Amino acid sequence: MNQNSVPNWEIFGFVEYIGSGQKQDDMILAVPEGACAVRLGNDATIRQKLEVIRKTTYSITFCAARTCAQAERLNVSVAAESGVLPIQTVYTSSGWDSYAYAFRARHSTAWFSIHNPGHEDNPACGPLIDFIAIKALNPPPLAQGNMLRNGDFEEGPFIFPDTAWGVLVPPMSEDDVSPLPGWMVMSDTKVVKYVDAAHHAVPRGARAVELVAGREAALVQDVRTVPGRRYRLSLSVGDAANGCEGPMAVEAYAARATLRTTYESLGKGGSRRAAVEFEATANLTRVVLQSYNHHMKPDGTLCGPVVDDVSLVGLR
Repeated sequence: MNQNSVPNWEIFGFVEYIGSGQKQDDMILAVPEGACAVRLGNDATIRQKLEVIRKTTYSITFCAARTCAQAERLNVSVAAESGVLPIQTVYTSSGWDSYAYAFRARHSTAWFSIHNPGHEDNPACGPLIDFIAIKALNPPPLAQGNMLRNGDFEEGPFIFPDTAWGVLVPPMSEDDVSPLPGWMVMSDTKVVKYVDAAHHAVPRGARAVELVAGREAALVQDVRTVPGRRYRLSLSVGDAANGCEGPMAVEAYAARATLRTTYESLGKGGSRRAAVEFEATANLTRVVLQSYNHHMKPDGTLCGPVVDDVSLVGLR
């Protein structure tokens, strides 16, 4: 393919147009939306110029799939900002996952690119890319009676309405922009899953987070506190009604306090509330949420407990 073979996109390196149902060895390549996707070969890039609003935060959602067993990763960049998204772990039985990336616009236009930094012997091992969307993120205001921002997870990356697997929010460093405003994902290579009420059971509202990586990933938010003052951290824990069964245990940490709460899941939805009180020891307290165990459905799909409606209040 030449540089302008795909309308509205520029391509560099070995980029292959893939039709849904196309065979690779003994594997049939499925495309989640429409009839075609692109495969990025070694050191290949696709990019598009975006028109954006300066100082606005945006999230980008795209679908990706591995085609081989290598530890593939993607370098996603907008202007001078970039991040490496590990895609070696597959979180769906179909092989396709949706990923989110966020950036803050510095200018009115910016080049968005997805690059495959891999150097495999077989160029057919490059990742597949399909279905890309961009969304402006609104800074979540502090809700009355809740010191946490976006504790209900209603603000987050775009979820494709025709996909039932949610959006993976990758780990980030302290200085990155989060696709899940107010929250950070702390991990080496694992993610959390952002889910919607259209395809999952959500304890409250339209969005929630499913902890799909066990203790290998944590959802984190730092909040200002007064040393010596007491606070109460509350949250809802449940299952996404996606067939994920068993005891769904979530651990929550704040200052020196630890809460472990378990929801006995039948895979059909439902949730329970839990809370822990603690005394702040510093001007900044880190709230940490993580799944206590790994969970997997019979079809091999990774899953876990759903958390929602997280609140932090000061006690008199």
